[in-house]
Amino acid sequence: MPGTDEAAEAVTTAVVDSFRDTPDPRLRELLQGLVRHLHGYVRELRPTIQEWEYAVDYLTAVGQTCDPTRQEFILLSDVLGVSMLVETVNEQGGGTESTVLGPFHVVASPRREIGDTIDLMGTGTPCVVSLRVRSADGSPLAGASVDVWQCTEDGFYDVQQPDVQPPGNGRGLFRTDDEGRLWFRTVVPSHYPIPTDGPVGVLLGATARHPYRPAHIHFIVEADGHRSLTTHIFVADGPYLDSDAVFAVKEGLVVDFTEVDDEQRARAYQVAAPFRVAEFDITVEPATSEDA
Repeated sequence: MPGTDEAAEAVTTAVVDSFRDTPDPRLRELLQGLVRHLHGYVRELRPTIQEWEYAVDYLTAVGQTCDPTRQEFILLSDVLGVSMLVETVNEQGGGTESTVLGPFHVVASPRREIGDTIDLMGTGTPCVVSLRVRSADGSPLAGASVDVWQCTEDGFYDVQQPDVQPPGNGRGLFRTDDEGRLWFRTVVPSHYPIPTDGPVGVLLGATARHPYRPAHIHFIVEADGHRSLTTHIFVADGPYLDSDAVFAVKEGLVVDFTEVDDEQRARAYQVAAPFRVAEFDITVEPATSEDA
């Protein structure tokens, strides 16, 4: 009769082999690799039946917490560093660094024109964000789509406060001009805690980890013939840049939000002085056959 280790290995072999006829070779590779690593984890740490039942119950609770405005599975992926790892291994190195999508990109951003405001509340420190989108060879990308979303100066997204914020607050879908440029008005975002009232919060509490993200603004940039880019800019000198709860800070994405106390510039931007200005160049990589 085989020993425990031999029997465990036989189970793994049988499960891996069960996927051998999967028609899609990439799907076959992904599933067989998942089985090998997951079974290896079990053989190494030997969870008890009670521990495995708790794990199943925990993942069930994660799924039950998801709704049209909240994605707890993305949040779990984020705090385990998996979201950031997937972004990192998919980078090709020729463009602006990518970072995590986050759990709050769950609604269609309203279309806006260059120079519009995405701040529908009229509170907080006014800010102008100026972007230039270029290809890897430095050429400007006219008509590039730039999807923007951010929290308020109090650290909340619109979907978190449906009774306080109007829908679409802090969001906008823009197109770059002929020089690949755009600018918009907003407020300086705040650092904030990720939601802790669900299973992810239980995990953070059990492991004595803080839930905070440094202040940032999200972007998804898309241009014809180029790879889609998901990234942030982070507010320089803010707290938690060195301990982001989702491990998403990269040095090249930290941007100065410079204070400007100039009435003439304020009038030109249709904001009140003093205000803050953030300028950032975004480079997207040409698409390859693998991106099809």
